Amino acid sequence: MATLMADIVSSKAPTAGFLRRIGAFAALCAAAWFAGLPATAQAPTLTMLDGLDRGLWEVRYRTVDETKKICLRTGRELIQLRHPGPQCSWTVIEDGPAQVTVHYSCPGKGYGQTNIRRETSTLVQIGGNATVGRNVYNVAAEARLVGSCPG
Repeated sequence: MATLMADIVSSKAPTAGFLRRIGAFAALCAAAWFAGLPATAQAPTLTMLDGLDRGLWEVRYRTVDETKKICLRTGRELIQLRHPGPQCSWTVIEDGPAQVTVHYSCPGKGYGQTNIRRETSTLVQIGGNATVGRNVYNVAAEARLVGSCPG
């Protein structure tokens, strides 16, 4: 390192040895930087939702006297309870083995954030909030498998 510094402050033109040392130094810096990165970046998978049993689920809201039935095919149907159907963009906040949290935005329709906590493969607790137009909803619900999907 001392010879590298001596070459830098020297008024002479860079020599081949100096350029080799600079190249080696740059390679070491790059290797140190890459060593701190994960080998591959993986997108969140929401695996917990994949482990839920498929079929007809009943969602019972705690905040309002409302019950609805949803045919669960992927588990992701529970994320947008107040925005069913539209194509929305999702940002996964938490992707754990027993709990997921997803923020979603539906252009022109609203947005929300949903937390789903798995108790069993047939029972989950759902919490969050959603904005539809000027209406704001706080969601607190329990969903459970009640049978097979019709048809």
